[in-house]
Amino acid sequence: MIFENVADTDKKLRKVGYISSQEIATVVFLAGSTQKPILVEGPAGVGKTELAKAVAKALGRELIRLQCYEGLDESKALYDWEYSKQLLYTQMLKEKIQDIIADTRTLPEAMDRIALQEDAFFSERFVHPRPLLQAITSKEPAVLLIDEIDKSDPEFEAFLLELLSDFQVTIPEIGTKSARHIPFVFLTSNAFRELSDTLKRRCLYLHIDFPDKERELGILKVKFPGIDPVFAEKIVETVRTIRDLDLKKKPCVSETVDWTRSLIALQLFEIKPEVIRGTLNVLCKSEADAQKVRDHFSKPPKESFCTA
Repeated sequence: MIFENVADTDKKLRKVGYISSQEIATVVFLAGSTQKPILVEGPAGVGKTELAKAVAKALGRELIRLQCYEGLDESKALYDWEYSKQLLYTQMLKEKIQDIIADTRTLPEAMDRIALQEDAFFSERFVHPRPLLQAITSKEPAVLLIDEIDKSDPEFEAFLLELLSDFQVTIPEIGTKSARHIPFVFLTSNAFRELSDTLKRRCLYLHIDFPDKERELGILKVKFPGIDPVFAEKIVETVRTIRDLDLKKKPCVSETVDWTRSLIALQLFEIKPEVIRGTLNVLCKSEADAQKVRDHFSKPPKESFCTA
């Protein structure tokens, strides 16, 4: 068994720096026990991709990542057939081919003789594996991350159904390849488009939202060992206040971490309105959102804060 229980899952994820929740640890444990993929949805920046990375580290497995995008097709995700390499081999072995057919008298006889050598020209040596093929043919169990599946086309999503059901693929030139080891699969989605019910049924579902205060504080303590707890709490409180505003893109955990790193780099340990306004480029991703935050913090603060 990959993880012993939910508590063991949480412990191993925390050991590699990922602060999970009871729900996250439970879904990861069940996925490892049942060998089902996890479909992870939620706002960008809440740690969907980081969860897959953390599981790979916790299990000591290679992380194989497929980044999805519009126009992604089977050939780009599965494998490339190296025709130029195949042609080069053919040219190099031209004399050997002549030897093979030297004593044949008719064209059909020569073709039959060459056909017996097909395995030499249609073999895995001419297959350049892409992420999906890498994951199922890996000598050791791997973690497969299919990132932002919602950005791919429905046709590619349909192709994935067979792979996720049987964990095998058919390569016309050499036949069917079955998984040596069933990979631990994560699919992430930012809800760019609605995914099919068929795909969802094949997965365990996990929604990761903005973390609560305690979990976000825990993340900062892991990312910045030794950080002053009062300073960390003030940062989290400020970010949570900004999230409550009517913004187009609310700051996520990644912005909280980036802002903390920026404040430390600038040696700004007093969270004042002017400090917030001066570092908004880290927290906000549009001028409209930044202006709403400026307006909110334009009034004098009710209290000051300093750890220096």
